[in-house]
Amino acid sequence: MTCHPCGAQLSSNARFCHKCGAAVGTGTPTGWRVGLPWAFAGAALGALVAVLAMRAAGDRPPPSPQSAAPRPGRAPDISEMSPEEQANRLFNRIMILEEAGKRDSVQFFLPMALSAYSRLPALDVDARHHIGLIQLAGRQPAGALAQADTILRAVPTHLFGFVLRARAFEQMGNQQGERRAYADFLRNEAAELARNRPEYAEHRELTAFRAQAARGGA
Repeated sequence: MTCHPCGAQLSSNARFCHKCGAAVGTGTPTGWRVGLPWAFAGAALGALVAVLAMRAAGDRPPPSPQSAAPRPGRAPDISEMSPEEQANRLFNRIMILEEAGKRDSVQFFLPMALSAYSRLPALDVDARHHIGLIQLAGRQPAGALAQADTILRAVPTHLFGFVLRARAFEQMGNQQGERRAYADFLRNEAAELARNRPEYAEHRELTAFRAQAARGGA
C-alpha cells in the first residue's frame, strides 16, 4: 500500500503514514492533523529531557564555602574581629583620615577606636601611645596628656611620653609645657634609643619629632 501524499510504502494494516503522518485512505491531510503523531513523539521527548535535567540539578552538591563566600573586594566586617584587630584597624584609619584633614570622619571613628582599646586585656606603652595619638587627632589633648603621664610613670624616660606631652601642650596652647617636653625628649633620646626598644623601630616619626624638638617647636 502507498501513501497518497508522500508516496511512502505502507504496511497493509497501517493507519498513519510513518513518513508524513497522513491518515491512510483519507487523502492529503490538512490543518492541525498533519504530522500529529510526530508532534506527540516530539512532546514526549521534550518532557523526558526536562525530567532528566531536573534530576541532574537535584543531584548536584551544594555550593562550596569558597564559591558562596563574598567577593574579594568586599570590605571586612570589623564586628567579627578581635578587640586588638579592631583597635589596630581603627587606629590606622584615624591616622589616615587625620592626615587627609577629614576631621568629621575622625570624630566618627574615635569612639569606636577608644572602645576597642578599652576591651584589650592590658595596655602596654605602645597601646597607650596609640590612644594618645588618636585622642590628639580628635582634638582631645587632655586625654592624650593623661596617656603621656601614665607612660612616664611606668617608664620615666620613655620617648613616647614626651612626644604626647609636647603634642598635647601644643594643642592646649601651653608653650612652656611644650618646650619642656621637647627638652626632655632631646635629653633622653640617645640613651633611650640605645635600649633598642622594639616599639621605637615601628615608629619612624621619632626622627621628624627630633627635628621639631631641636627647633623648639613649630
